[in-house]
Amino acid sequence: MTYASRILHQSKRLRYNHDVFQHDRTILIRWFSNSAWPSVDKVDDVSKFCHTSLVPGDKRSFSTFPGGGCLSRSCRPVNPTVISAVRPKENAPRTSMKLHAPTVGTVLNRGLSCPRGNSTRSFSTNSGLPPHQEIGMPSLSPTMTEGNIARWLKKEGDKVSPGEVLCEVETDKATVEMECMEEGYLAKILLGDGSSGIKVGEVIAITVEEEEDVAKFKDYKPSTSDAAPSPSVPTAPTPPKEEIAEVPVSSPEPKVSKPSTPISAENRIFASPLAKKLAEDHNVPLSNIKGTGPGGRIVKADIEDYLASRGKEVSQAPKFDTTAVAALDYMDIPHSQIRKVTASRLLQSKQTIPHYYLTVDTLVDKLMELRSQLNSLQEASGGKRISVNDLVIKAAALALRKVPQCNSSWTNDYIRQYHNVNINVAVQTDNGLYVPVIRDVDKKGLSNIANEVKHLAQKAKENSLKPEDYEGGTFTVSNLGGPFGIKQFCAIINPPQSGILAVGSAEKRVIPGTGPDQYTFASFMSVTLSCDHRVIDGAVGAEWLKAFKGYIENPESMLL
Repeated sequence: MTYASRILHQSKRLRYNHDVFQHDRTILIRWFSNSAWPSVDKVDDVSKFCHTSLVPGDKRSFSTFPGGGCLSRSCRPVNPTVISAVRPKENAPRTSMKLHAPTVGTVLNRGLSCPRGNSTRSFSTNSGLPPHQEIGMPSLSPTMTEGNIARWLKKEGDKVSPGEVLCEVETDKATVEMECMEEGYLAKILLGDGSSGIKVGEVIAITVEEEEDVAKFKDYKPSTSDAAPSPSVPTAPTPPKEEIAEVPVSSPEPKVSKPSTPISAENRIFASPLAKKLAEDHNVPLSNIKGTGPGGRIVKADIEDYLASRGKEVSQAPKFDTTAVAALDYMDIPHSQIRKVTASRLLQSKQTIPHYYLTVDTLVDKLMELRSQLNSLQEASGGKRISVNDLVIKAAALALRKVPQCNSSWTNDYIRQYHNVNINVAVQTDNGLYVPVIRDVDKKGLSNIANEVKHLAQKAKENSLKPEDYEGGTFTVSNLGGPFGIKQFCAIINPPQSGILAVGSAEKRVIPGTGPDQYTFASFMSVTLSCDHRVIDGAVGAEWLKAFKGYIENPESMLL
């Protein structure tokens, strides 16, 4: 208490010393020892910037302040500060702290991870552990809540530098390399190769500044003291709630059973003891049997007649069910990250977006002729072949530029209409469904579109897409016609977009002529537009399909 009162007295004296503090961001930093822990106070308002205590042995991490400074060992001061000291107890070891500009620029507190680097620097003198950094699972995409570690590229004891890749992380959409933010040594890997279901912010590794400190973390385990009491709080009141709920439920039961006695007496079923035993053994309700004994009494012969009429069917049914269940053979396949996200987003789409569908048949004979001519030029110049899907993507982009209402998304306050035409292309792989994005499709030529689609499709199959490869789309095209021969289907909108085009296969059809014996053959392709009715009205969707059909049936207009 005496020591605490001295600290309070010193802080009051410093508060009113106007000659010392000449800047709003002045920080007071004092010496600390095993019995006095560091406290960092802003002059004007202590509670806004940090919360520290003077409990000996309490492990603390240090905070970054709004002015841009943070606390760490051996860092040079960047901004001018005024440093004062409170004299510690005699013969107590000293450790000095300096102010420097942070490398990340966020608050580092115990139990929290840095959003960019996901690392927390911890200091402890009583535990015997040197200064170290806890590296948490980073958030590598906007929708990521957990991830898997594919493999570590560094092993324990290796030196790491800023920009070097520590490990490969499987996010909800792709496999992304996780880079190191600071120089040091990888002291401990807490979650090894193949670890799955790791929540964002959960500690996965420890780094230290000095190589000789690596061995001290051989048996290190992350602290769970903060997480331990939290689940016990809600579990404590739950048992009494269940007991209280059981009391009123049990009380009305005798009240219901008492009036039921006289009712059953009036409608009492009379049966011999042998008939009752036989009916009970065969699960036969006595109310379904009409007695032939004296006074309508049910006797053994009545039960036997009932069983003879339908007993065989009843006895054979359970045997058939048990053999059918026993014959089932199956295998449980764990959900992959991409499968979980696909399921979640598609379920959200069908539950929250009012879908409606518009289908039109397009004549593709001229499109096929143009594609053949362009591919001849591509082969002569050494370029890649142009597919029907590339032409469809180009036509969809030009139609979006012509009808911009379909290049929009819904929010609670407004409809956002995009000026960029970025089209996602659905790609099916062994790992799941990916939708890489082609940006500014309306401004690109068919050759560039074909190259980008093939490149991104290959990256999707190799599970090497980066977040920038699939984020930022405004419209989606899904083609099951060419690869799979599907004639027509309805696709689910990819939120937050408002439309998706489902492309079917092209087929030959007979077109009647003007005369009785006149007819021609032509190839038609069915396409279906799925629309969000909150954004795209029926007439607007029909206008977009009309523009799309015009580009497909007159493909030369796409080259203008």
